[in-house]
Amino acid sequence: MKKVKSGWGGERKGAGRPATGKDPLVCIRMPEKLVAAIDKAAEKEGVSRSEKIRELIEKAL
Repeated sequence: MKKVKSGWGGERKGAGRPATGKDPLVCIRMPEKLVAAIDKAAEKEGVSRSEKIRELIEKAL
């Protein structure tokens, strides 16, 4: 891990949130009704919201 100099007295190891993956993060805004529909479908299939959104986008392309 990279050491980062903090403002409070020296370097500290592992500053900041650790990376969770290698794919780029994409943020979008959606109406509440659409999010609710996606959540309902995801719950029915036992997958996460993110996984369901990725599946829907892949199908559309």
